[in-house]
Amino acid sequence: MTLPPKVLANGRMALTTAVCVLALVLSAVPVAGQAQAGQAEREGRAMRIGIIGAGAMGAPLGLKWAEAGHQVVFSSRNPEELMELVRQGAPRISVGYADAAAHFGDVILLAVPPVAIPQLGEDFGELMRGKIVIDISNPRVDRDGEITNEWMAMGTGEAMAQYLPGTRFVKAFNTVNPRNFANPIRDGVRVGVPIASDDAEASAITAVLVRDIGLEPVIVGPLARAKEFDRGSPIWETGASAQDIRETLNIR
Repeated sequence: MTLPPKVLANGRMALTTAVCVLALVLSAVPVAGQAQAGQAEREGRAMRIGIIGAGAMGAPLGLKWAEAGHQVVFSSRNPEELMELVRQGAPRISVGYADAAAHFGDVILLAVPPVAIPQLGEDFGELMRGKIVIDISNPRVDRDGEITNEWMAMGTGEAMAQYLPGTRFVKAFNTVNPRNFANPIRDGVRVGVPIASDDAEASAITAVLVRDIGLEPVIVGPLARAKEFDRGSPIWETGASAQDIRETLNIR
């Protein structure tokens, strides 16, 4: 993996430091050949996924994708604190700073509070340009401030996409919670995940990644329709099945 020589952003450490962290981690885990091949590897479709944010949502998603055979780089302001994730996902998981994840991934997952996304776009937008960027955020006034009202009125898919021009922006995973990753079956059917994007291929790739974690994708349509499954919508965090989502959102 070839990384750009140096990226400085908003007082963050240089990308060269992130590379050092990655190198240290990679030297501490087994080689890929020692791991059981995941389904994505067996099918020849393993991807490079950069995850910005390694909290309650980002961490289990990344571990599931690593289990499926994808290569994952988690990022954090303190990547040295993510060694347990590296241990659990070895040898397919590495850690670094946000610039390393943004450069590494063919797909980037934004698992951060939405109030952080404008700054991420300013700092690392060029590294993500042309890539699939999946936003899972759910704005809240108490955490993100009054701008939340503007975002919700616009629809959070289009609202967040404006900070990352030139990316293949996707809204997905914001209607589920970590419990669904551990228990993807509810009432005998798989929990559904609505997906919205103006890029049909990005939606299709995201749908495959949804299946890789055991959930059922529902491609809703263009990014504007993400508003229909924002926080407070009838399907938000209900564990609705794909069929229920289609019926509620009138998807034929």
